[in-house]
Amino acid sequence: MALTSMKLFLAGKLFQHPWQVMGKSAIGVCATAFLLLVLSLLAHVPLLAAAGLAGLLGGVFQPYLFKDLKYR
Repeated sequence: MALTSMKLFLAGKLFQHPWQVMGKSAIGVCATAFLLLVLSLLAHVPLLAAAGLAGLLGGVFQPYLFKDLKYR
């Protein structure tokens, strides 16, 4: 199932608006990178812990971003 979904995604046939998916993914990546920088540089959290925490928070944020996407 994952392989079929990946093939459809790469062919541009999984979502009705593939550019909307790319934009929302970019927002999630930028938010996670920003969290990593803030945690590691400003909060002085060790890099490994900051990466884990930023990844966790970025992953929690993804369903909120993707809630309005339409599949074909």
